[in-house]
Formats: sequence, C-alpha cells, structure tokens
Amino acid sequence: MNSRKEQLIAIDRLLTIMDELRAQCPWDKKQTLQSLRHLTIEETYELGDAILDNDLEEVKKELGDLLLHIVFYSKIGSETKDFDIADVANEICDKLVHRHPHIYGDVKVENEEEVKRNWENLKLKEGKKSVLEGVPKSLPALVKASRIQDKVAGVGFDWEEPYQVFEKLKEELDELQHEIKVQDQDKIEAEFGDVLFSMINYARFLKINPEDALERTNKKFIKRFQYLEQKAKENNKSLQDMTLREMDVFWEEAKKI
Repeated sequence: MNSRKEQLIAIDRLLTIMDELRAQCPWDKKQTLQSLRHLTIEETYELGDAILDNDLEEVKKELGDLLLHIVFYSKIGSETKDFDIADVANEICDKLVHRHPHIYGDVKVENEEEVKRNWENLKLKEGKKSVLEGVPKSLPALVKASRIQDKVAGVGFDWEEPYQVFEKLKEELDELQHEIKVQDQDKIEAEFGDVLFSMINYARFLKINPEDALERTNKKFIKRFQYLEQKAKENNKSLQDMTLREMDVFWEEAKKI
C-alpha cells in the first residue's frame, strides 16, 4: 500500500490535472455544478454496482471517478471564490470531530446505537428543525424509506423487537387484502405502500439492506431469464411461442447454475 506521503502526492497530482483541464480542455471549461450533477449520480450508481458485484478493481476505478467529481466541484467553487477543496475537506473534518465527542471529547458510549443517537441529537442542536431534514427529496423511494427509518430510530422512535415489526407487517398485509376485496384502487395503492414500508423496516431489524437485497434478486432474475432466452434460441424457439411449462424447464435449470 502507498504511504501517507505518496497518497498526498497523488491527490496533489489530481488537483494539478484538474487545474490544467479546466484551463485548456473545451469540455471541462464548459462544465458547471448543474451540468455535472446527473453525471455524479450515474457514477454513484456505477460504484454501487461494483460494490454489489464485489469487484474491487472496479470499485477502485469508480471511486476515482467520484473523487474526480469532488475535485471538479471544488475547482468550480474556487473560481467563484465560494469554496475550494481545502474548505470541503475542513468542513467534513470539523463535522466528524464535532459529531464524535466519544472520540474527541469526554462523552461515553456503550455501543453503535448510542453513537447514532448522539449523532442525530447533535444535528438537532446544530439548528436542524427535524431529524428528517437530512433525507434528500430526490432519493429513490425504497432508499428514502430506509433512511427515514434509520433517522427516526436514531432518536429512539423505534420498535423494540423484530417480532413486533413482523406483526406490524402481517397487519399491513391484512389491510391490503381487505382493500383488494373492496376494490378501492387508491386505498390499495396506499396499503401497498404501507406493506413495502413495513418490509423495509423489517429488513433493518434483520440487519439487511433492502436496496442491496432487491438488487441481488434483480441480478439473479436477469441471469436466469437470459439463460432461458439462450436455451430457447439454441432450440430454435421463440419465447412468445413457448408455453409456460416449456419455459419453466429451462428456468429450473437456470436455478441450479
């Protein structure tokens, strides 16, 4: 691994390259905070894919892409004299020191839950009106639900045992079934949302990240379905012309791979 000196030299090299690109490259010159935003989101998802695939070489590359974006935003900020990379780094350093009084102060904690609770309480003391202010509005709904539940649990608004959450989930499923029988589409949607919210909450108690779990299933389904497509092609068949029973034969084969 690289020494601290070598790491700092590498960061300085990146900052120098960013200065040169901003001054000389037509594309880099044109970029703004707004034009980079969607690219940053895309890079974040690509990093997430690499992590789920446990492809560490790809994780390294995607982290580099994200680091470039951070440096790029900081360079733009320096041009408007609003902030630079030092301001960005110092801001997060100051926040980490302030929110870890059990490391940099005299606060005592017993476990991870107390750390999270202190974190949220400190944010409220900093002027936040709600513990939910830190949840981005543009997050995908599943991720947002997970973050909401993490946040409120951090201040003690939570179930005590997993079985209580499971009972709540069953209650929500019963309510969904009732609305399905009544055939009120608006209420069906509302109750379906409650079921999903409860499932995500139950995942938290099971120490499972629901986004990761669902993406694993997505990848598994894609792999099996593409096997089905391949086998159909090898047999000169079209999926549209196959019966479900015929397709199920290849599907069961795919599950064994």
